[in-house]
Amino acid sequence: MPIIIPVITIDGTSSSGKGTVCNILSNELKWNFLDSGIIYRTLALAAIYKKINTKSENSLVSLIINLNVRFVFNKHIAKIFLDGKDITDKIRNENISILASKIATFKKVRHALLFLQRSFRKLPGLIADGRDMGTVVFPDASVKIFLDASLQIRTKRRMKQLQKKGLYINFEDLLKKIKERDLRDHNREFNPLIAAKNSLILDSSKMSIEEIIKVIKNYIKKKYNYYYI
Repeated sequence: MPIIIPVITIDGTSSSGKGTVCNILSNELKWNFLDSGIIYRTLALAAIYKKINTKSENSLVSLIINLNVRFVFNKHIAKIFLDGKDITDKIRNENISILASKIATFKKVRHALLFLQRSFRKLPGLIADGRDMGTVVFPDASVKIFLDASLQIRTKRRMKQLQKKGLYINFEDLLKKIKERDLRDHNREFNPLIAAKNSLILDSSKMSIEEIIKVIKNYIKKKYNYYYI
């Protein structure tokens, strides 16, 4: 009888707290961690490096087939290597994020990346962060969370993240970019951003990370009969 590897999916909008929550949970549980966003960002950067037309779906799929990418984890913090070169810092900027969001609207691209994303599902379990983890990539996940927050709050959070990196951007410009990202995510024809059935939906606008974690851990305990946490 095949072993069923448990998966907890955490989907939601940009800067709603998914990444931080997933990092904390994966460290506490000692489970594997998939940040699906880094896969799309890696593809976006690879397309730029290899001068691939990012508006050509078939060209992007061909790139995925030959993508030489490696993820190295140290305490659940990923280092990403493309063709043997560390690109971790290079994919963490707004331009790459926006391009990745546009690439993610292609049906064939999303389908071609399924195998890579599902390859992260290994014992003892997986925490998966994304926008269609619970609906498409891991529909059989036994615990599904959907995180959201107001546009204003998410913009403030993103600004703080950028400022910590020494990057400064006008608040209104950033708010516009996040709003455009939301529209692409919610309205794309294939695998749009929606809460999976039977998922726990949380509005994190007025919640601290500690409060979010507490609610989610209690939910996980009920789902897994207090076994994992």
